[in-house]
Amino acid sequence: LEDAPPLPQRGFVALLGIRALEMTSRASVRAARICFHVLPKHGSPPRAIEVVATASPEGDSDINVDRVAYGFMASQALFSGLEVGLFDHIAGKQGGAMSIEELQHLSNISAPRLQTLVTALTAIKALRRSKEGYTLSPNCGRYLVRSSKYFYGDYLRMQIGQQFYRHMGALPDVMKTGKGPDYAQLFSDPAEADLYTRAQHNGSLATAKQLCRKVDFKSMSTVLDIGGGSGAFSIVICRAHPQIKATVLEFPEVCKTGQGFVRAEPAQIADRIRYVPGSCLDAWQEELGADHDVVLLSYVSESVPASAVPEMYKRSFARLRPGGLLIVHSFMVDDSLDGPELGALWSLQHVAVNAEGFGLHPSMVEGFMRDAGFRDVEHSEMIGGLTKLVIGKKPPA
Repeated sequence: LEDAPPLPQRGFVALLGIRALEMTSRASVRAARICFHVLPKHGSPPRAIEVVATASPEGDSDINVDRVAYGFMASQALFSGLEVGLFDHIAGKQGGAMSIEELQHLSNISAPRLQTLVTALTAIKALRRSKEGYTLSPNCGRYLVRSSKYFYGDYLRMQIGQQFYRHMGALPDVMKTGKGPDYAQLFSDPAEADLYTRAQHNGSLATAKQLCRKVDFKSMSTVLDIGGGSGAFSIVICRAHPQIKATVLEFPEVCKTGQGFVRAEPAQIADRIRYVPGSCLDAWQEELGADHDVVLLSYVSESVPASAVPEMYKRSFARLRPGGLLIVHSFMVDDSLDGPELGALWSLQHVAVNAEGFGLHPSMVEGFMRDAGFRDVEHSEMIGGLTKLVIGKKPPA
């Protein structure tokens, strides 16, 4: 022990070093340290030996250039699978495998390109191949099959595949010139507004349920839902709280689709939700009302020019009763500005349709709220790794 451990002990130290290195790679950390005590013979004091392993600069800490650059191919494979109904066809076998010949028959695509698509979907782990044929992966069956209660394939197929994918293709030019479409332009097109609003609805219903678990609406009676889209948040809040009435401000073409979703609700819910056509960037109309318990801004702060965000919070303050809440729900990154990845990428996606907008993070939103007069501002995670919730209270009179 005075010079180096005996050979068996040196071997044990080496094994611990290998284990420490495994820890760094599996946990995506830069270093792992293992400390143990050697108990020598003849009553000498124990000796501590430390083993440290440091991860290389490569691996999880560095970009995989090819995976990022070619990622769009996997996206289009997924969207194509949804478009031709592959996942629903396979699910129809009730857990059994489906041959490529059956898939060709059901999809009415007999050309070799279907096998190429199925092979790609297998390679990205959406499908699993055996000698009997193809089955769905667990996540594919859970989220991409229409009969599943967790299905959100229409959102991926319509909004991501047909709209956002196209907008992101223009991002390099938008970054260089600062010129691109905005939501007012996009939603002046009835077809574009309808597609966007329908695709967003189911996903927003699920997020609205989560909001109801985070915010106590029991003592509230009115909600002003700015940029409320399909009305999903107002619908869910009114379903859960029969005393609440909601007013939704939206672009005129979006209102048409949103009103359809509201009319599909039972009368005791539909009668408590009304739409007001307009833009949150214009002066807020008197018919939006005042002394509201809540002003809700969901997916709005990242969708307007940066200069409009502080003004929007001030307008919200003016429309609330003393003690009322401003609820901001948006795509955001952490205050450290280094992730999470999906929150950062969604923020970047908005640049393609809002070139002068902010990439949001909680302390920024909190600062604008406090400047507008709000107090007791708190933030929390909403959709993990994607969106955050920031809530401020208008002080009592």
